Amino acid sequence: MIDDKEVMHIANLARLKITDEEREQFKVQLSNILDYFQKLDELDTSNVEPMKHVIDTQNVLRVDEHRPSVSQEDALKNAPQQDGDHFIVPGVFDD
Repeated sequence: MIDDKEVMHIANLARLKITDEEREQFKVQLSNILDYFQKLDELDTSNVEPMKHVIDTQNVLRVDEHRPSVSQEDALKNAPQQDGDHFIVPGVFDD
């Protein structure tokens, strides 16, 4: 069972301010999680091959190949504001 000190340490690491009621709830929940991991430790995994992912997936992204890009003129034609060859955008620190 996890104690109050450990729960408060975890809450501090997570930058959480928790109530006494939440502390008790988290103590039970975290203890249940650790109990579950102890059950998993009992399993014989000697014949299980390590996996990178739970589901056997293949890369579904397209091949990275050179293709023509949008021209600067086309990119700027729908800009609400422009200055020659540049977009005009609001400043980051405008008040």
